[in-house]
Amino acid sequence: MDEVELKGGFEPRIVGFSCNWCSYAAADLAGTSRIQYPPNIRTIRVMCSGRVNELLVLKAFAAGADGVLVTGCHPGDCHYMKGNLSARRRVVGLRTFLGGIGIESERLRLEWVGASEGAKYAETVRNFTQTIEELGPSDINLRRRQNGH
Repeated sequence: MDEVELKGGFEPRIVGFSCNWCSYAAADLAGTSRIQYPPNIRTIRVMCSGRVNELLVLKAFAAGADGVLVTGCHPGDCHYMKGNLSARRRVVGLRTFLGGIGIESERLRLEWVGASEGAKYAETVRNFTQTIEELGPSDINLRRRQNGH
């Protein structure tokens, strides 16, 4: 177990998939505006949130993520017309699947964050981090840590 976990604390590991055109730009704006948000998120820039498929999300959980946050353009503002609607369809289906395999559906979240919404991006990360802290480590990660991995 990590030293943090032995002390009774828990630091969530969050993977974030962010659309290049909107939410990644919002994350950049939050940084340049010095808006603080938890450092628990590891952001992966994708050209469109619609490119985030089910295997990427499942691989993030299998690799040790306690939560996955997908952020993209607001509906109607997608650079690729309807990519964000594909993301919504995938996330809705995947949340149901996750519940069926024993991973709480709250560990996967989709949010719309525009390029000019740096403060909203930071608030989204804070809120999601708090949700994951309340849920605690995912069962997959608990078993892995108990087995010494």
